[in-house]
Amino acid sequence: MSAKPCHGYPSRSEAVIAMRRQGLSTEQIADRIGIDRNTVTALEHSALRSVKRRKRPAEEHGRTVLFPVDILDRLRPAAARRGIAVNALARRIVETVIDDNLIDSVLDDLDEIEAVWGKEDAA
Repeated sequence: MSAKPCHGYPSRSEAVIAMRRQGLSTEQIADRIGIDRNTVTALEHSALRSVKRRKRPAEEHGRTVLFPVDILDRLRPAAARRGIAVNALARRIVETVIDDNLIDSVLDDLDEIEAVWGKEDAA
């Protein structure tokens, strides 16, 4: 279904939103466009549903990484002490390890712990 230009707007939905912003009532909008009031309401709700929130920088410039819930739960106290979200703390940890070139050190330490305690106890 293609958009129907209306009153100088690319679609009826955009015309409805613009007229609503001008303070017109549902009945006034319906009369101007030549549609019934229920259609005005439906177009308005449809247009408002289609509006998406702006992406956060991490969403816009990144990819999703999934962490097991138990890992996030274990990060929760440290995040709370810092007053930040758990996901923000996880990003900071990863960024710090990469920025400070600590990848090998962290993994080597993990290998040593696993050798001494076993893989299950290292987690």
